[in-house]
Amino acid sequence: MMSYMMRKITVVSILMCGLNGETIARLVKVDGNVYLKRLGMSTFSERAKTGAPISNGDEIKVGERSFSAVIYIDDRSVLKIRENTKFSFMDTRNSRTLELEYGTLLNDVKKKDRTKTYRIQTPVSVASVKGTQFAAIVSQNGVDQFICKEGLFEVMNMISGETVNVSEGQKAVSNSSGNLIQAPSSLKEYPRDPEIEDTIDYEVEQEINQDKIPEKTLDNPEPKKIEVQKENVTEDIKIEEIEENSLDDKIEIQEELENNLPEEPPVDPFSLGLGIGSVTIEDVLYNQIALRPEINIWKIGVGLDLVLYVDNEGNIRNDEWDIKNDPGLLLDKILYIKYGKKVDPFWAKYGSIEGMTLGYGGILNNYSNMMEFPSVRKVGMNAGISFGPIKSEIFLSNLKDMARGGTITGFRSSYTISKDIPLAIGFNYVTDQNMFSALKDKDKDSYPDLFDDFPDSSNIWNDTDGDGIPDPHVGLSEDRWDIDADGDNLFDYGENTDSEISLKATPFSLKNNEAKTTAIGFDIGYPIYSSKLLSLNIYAEYNKLNFVGFTTSDSTFSRPDRSGTGLTIPGIKSKLFGIIDLSLEYRMINGSFIPKFFDQAYDLNRVSTSIQGNSTKILTKDMSILDTTSITSSNGIYGSAGFDLFNLVTFSASYANMKSDTSEIKSFNSFLVLNTENIPKISTASAYLQRNNDSDPFDFENPSINTIMGYKVGYELSKGVSLIWDFRQYYREDGTGNLKAIKQTTIETSFNF
Repeated sequence: MMSYMMRKITVVSILMCGLNGETIARLVKVDGNVYLKRLGMSTFSERAKTGAPISNGDEIKVGERSFSAVIYIDDRSVLKIRENTKFSFMDTRNSRTLELEYGTLLNDVKKKDRTKTYRIQTPVSVASVKGTQFAAIVSQNGVDQFICKEGLFEVMNMISGETVNVSEGQKAVSNSSGNLIQAPSSLKEYPRDPEIEDTIDYEVEQEINQDKIPEKTLDNPEPKKIEVQKENVTEDIKIEEIEENSLDDKIEIQEELENNLPEEPPVDPFSLGLGIGSVTIEDVLYNQIALRPEINIWKIGVGLDLVLYVDNEGNIRNDEWDIKNDPGLLLDKILYIKYGKKVDPFWAKYGSIEGMTLGYGGILNNYSNMMEFPSVRKVGMNAGISFGPIKSEIFLSNLKDMARGGTITGFRSSYTISKDIPLAIGFNYVTDQNMFSALKDKDKDSYPDLFDDFPDSSNIWNDTDGDGIPDPHVGLSEDRWDIDADGDNLFDYGENTDSEISLKATPFSLKNNEAKTTAIGFDIGYPIYSSKLLSLNIYAEYNKLNFVGFTTSDSTFSRPDRSGTGLTIPGIKSKLFGIIDLSLEYRMINGSFIPKFFDQAYDLNRVSTSIQGNSTKILTKDMSILDTTSITSSNGIYGSAGFDLFNLVTFSASYANMKSDTSEIKSFNSFLVLNTENIPKISTASAYLQRNNDSDPFDFENPSINTIMGYKVGYELSKGVSLIWDFRQYYREDGTGNLKAIKQTTIETSFNF
């Protein structure tokens, strides 16, 4: 109740005084990713620059490994803003309020020339200041800390209404449960100054307050200069020189001097992770020892994954280290190489790809090349570039597949008309040049390891009874044949031979076989409304899938040529109260179109098998989902909902139901994450379930090849040491027409140095 009243008072005061866009402060330091959201705008679309004006009602967001500094024009109070901070400026006639949503502010509030009360307001607390140096730290789990370095201030918890006074050497801790305590503090608790403990001395040559300007200067005002300089620098470098006109408050900035600022040293240039535990690979349990060093230099980051797998007999698995015969294994040791971030004009990443979505996700949604990790290690590439209103992005899922016929490749480009008319138009293109390229064939006998009973021998491939002795093979000496290949305890040759020998079908061969899929899409979106309580976006998209037909000479593989289109209109996305995400789409499908064809489980069900008579039939994903004889139209709805409950639990779920005259296809996805900052001893906790394009995604007793589920839980043994349990399960046909559960379990003790 108290929180509601305080916010209501603030809103009423602001409305009475008006947000007239008056310049109240200036940015005097910008390093890294700092963005502004001007009053009336819906997004943080303006990249901040040194000298930029701060107007009443503006918001600022400082990203990771970035910082900024602001000086108020009237009283020269200074804010130093650490990384991962977001807040807004609210000035009224008698008060100055910073609405700190999360992050860390270092405040140096001046008493001289100040005519307004100074407040820091968070979702939980209000700190009122007369003149002091203090830090405000707001976590996203509802805990605030206010640490006093010099002076005195008062803190009130808006939930309970309790207040405490905080002086030098003290701190106040306030939380969303209404608790507020005063406690001693030490200098070590005070957040590190973004300027690396150097002190910036702001020297103002003339008073800015217009009330102190003589009347005669109003007839012919002279520009006044403010110089901001940094001590402890060998050269006298001007961070900025501001010319301020006392009548119209216009300022000219020497932006070219901005490039002369000293660089912030990189944060955590080197870290090392150590993992000790067990992992299941190809149904075999291994002990693992993993070193995962990470190196960060400027915008460049490198992560390595150096793993040894040891079986119960002490033998080291050689598949990952046979570099002499397979130099490509060196690529598997690189977890990632990255440059920049997605908010930068150019960025790139090599290695793992997770959560990849293009546009609104009608074609490619939440794709990951890590679903078979560590059994299958893929190295992808993802890069993007921004040039004004144009943004483009490209990705390749696995560079190693290029030598096996091609890989999944995607491209997106979008154009936003302007900040005033934020209508965005996008184009997407995705192709899988050969869906069979992901099938490994170590012995190069053309039979994929998935179906080859002897993946290390190029002249044998079938073992029907699984006793390790090959079935009869053409070109193989008869003395190596299994005398009872079908395992029915009757000899297959000699006297009294078995009259009904039932052998496994010849496996599918990759030789001269290919399956290509391409997709294109167009989308358009517009943000109708945006505020802290409600945001509403509307969009539409048109997508087309083309499955290229192909039939082998022996008809062991036959894929019909077909295509289809999907239209989403309208699509609506909304965010309520900052915690609830909702979306709703009406979809219309014509022909052989599968929404979100390239999804999280795509690498797991690109191909599947079925037994027909004594032959193995291979099916691509489209063949296993679509009716091969009829092309129909369907329509239906897609909806999703997600919420972030007090930053404790994040949950999302989606459901789709598409109906035609002859069939009904449904999809269901869910995801759960716990914020472990509020759970003692738990370092991570998440779970997920996906089942797309099924007749009944809620039939949990009868899973399909479209089913994937998993969870990850970490228990903190001590600071920097966690026991991680990572489980994943999906399903594949075993070559005999039956569905087999593939379970991947990794248990490791993780050390972070």
